Amino acid sequence: MTTRYDIAALKARLGSIRSEDNPALVKQKSRDFFWYSPVLKRQLDHVTADLVVSPVSEAQVLEVLAACHALGIPVTPRGTGTGNYGQAMPLSGGVLLDLSGFDKVLDIAHGRYVAEPGAIMARIDEQTRAHSRQELRLHPSTYQTASIGGFIAGGSGGVGSIKWGGLRDWGNIIRLRVATMEAQPRILELQGEDLHKVAHAYGTNGIITQVEMPLGPAYEWVDAILGFPSLRAATEFANSLGEQDGLALKNLCVVAAPAPHDYFLRHRKFLPRDSHLVIVMVADFAVESLLAYVRRFKGVELLLRSDKLSPEEAKGLPPAYELGWNHTTLRALRVDPAITYLQVLYPFPNQVDLVDRIHARFGEEVICHLEFVRFDGKVTCFGLPLVRFTTEERLEEIMAIHEEMGAPIFNPHRYTLEEGGMKQTDEAQLSFKREADPQGLLNPGKMIAWEDPSYDYKAGGTFLFRSLSEAGVG
Repeated sequence: MTTRYDIAALKARLGSIRSEDNPALVKQKSRDFFWYSPVLKRQLDHVTADLVVSPVSEAQVLEVLAACHALGIPVTPRGTGTGNYGQAMPLSGGVLLDLSGFDKVLDIAHGRYVAEPGAIMARIDEQTRAHSRQELRLHPSTYQTASIGGFIAGGSGGVGSIKWGGLRDWGNIIRLRVATMEAQPRILELQGEDLHKVAHAYGTNGIITQVEMPLGPAYEWVDAILGFPSLRAATEFANSLGEQDGLALKNLCVVAAPAPHDYFLRHRKFLPRDSHLVIVMVADFAVESLLAYVRRFKGVELLLRSDKLSPEEAKGLPPAYELGWNHTTLRALRVDPAITYLQVLYPFPNQVDLVDRIHARFGEEVICHLEFVRFDGKVTCFGLPLVRFTTEERLEEIMAIHEEMGAPIFNPHRYTLEEGGMKQTDEAQLSFKREADPQGLLNPGKMIAWEDPSYDYKAGGTFLFRSLSEAGVG
């Protein structure tokens, strides 16, 4: 590949900072989980950086950004590459900034911790549990491999959202240190309203160099899998269970039959093919209360309780969170490569009826998968349904029908912030981008309103992360 950039001059400037230009290794590091989407796979499969640079300190990050700014080389940050929308794909080539080695937990205190962006979330939990029986409030299903900086820059919520909501909610991020992309890069300390400039912004307006996040009490979590005779019964139960505030729940998921039997291969022996599942992570001291609540409902079958399995039965079983969120899609893809997925909001207070109507409309073409969460203080559900992909045109039709029926789509088949529908660009966001990245060298191609000044970012739609202008910022 002939590069547009003076990579030799950059390498000379980087000195002892580790870099890699082997084309096979660079391409490997230039990829995330975009291939969940057949649309993004077609669009992004060829994308690769010119050089991977791996700083291990804030000082090295600043040095890399200064060198790239001087040479006009774009920089795309990456944690461990577990994002699904092409967030870490370097559309303009240049430098792939690999932050996975910048990974220390710096401090643990009561209710909070401080870490570098490359820290793996499961490793953070190991340290906070050992230190003071505390754990992360939120993490994705890729907990064992995902980095905390990548989660903040590219994620939205996940395991724990039934209790704590998502990254959009006040208090789920305490403080961020962010490096700007200027001739002399600066470190900005962001708190309060300003955090929303960087959360779920794909690194387009600053490189996260340190995070301070809240912690919750660490419990021993038990996986319980319940079987229901109908999707409606499973959805009604899960919605009701999520409203039981005294039960310590960490995740609450519904997957329609026959997907669990067909795709959860290690659990298959426990799962009748016609059972619609509710999969619960519940604190060990709350299991008996959960089961007492279950007995109020007819036709429910307890299919699995992880704390009652023998070592032989438990061997090789993934934890419940690896049956939910985007791991549901991953498990389906391993069996049927024609599967893809959507991201849907079923708004409160009519979510149960809406789930019923939408899945009656599509039948087996769209297999129901729900994750129950707190959204603006109310219990409702997101859908990550499994879609039997045929054509891109049909996929667009399916999304349009969801919208027409009252279920907003956060489109996982788009790589820009705006088209993905999670984050609305506004003047406050653009103003911060002009301040932090005046040459537009940070992850170019991901923010339409920056690339195209005529783009109408005020157009209607439901966005997961609130507009900063509406919040009174800027």
